[in-house]
Amino acid sequence: MQIKAEIRVEYSTPEQANITLHSLKPDDTDYVDSQIKGNIVKFKISSDSMRSILATVEDLLFCEMVVERMLTDME
Repeated sequence: MQIKAEIRVEYSTPEQANITLHSLKPDDTDYVDSQIKGNIVKFKISSDSMRSILATVEDLLFCEMVVERMLTDME
């Protein structure tokens, strides 16, 4: 069984979305496909294991929170 999840994050500017995408790209695994459109970053996650999906989502959200804090500090 293939399990899928999608996370969409909307930023104030396309530049912030681009910074986030490039900051998180090294963390992309075989489970994550990242895309950007304007000021929105979309993460598509898929796996045949619920445990892998949950671990990937948790890691991704934690890393996104770190990037978000850095963007806030840069303002």
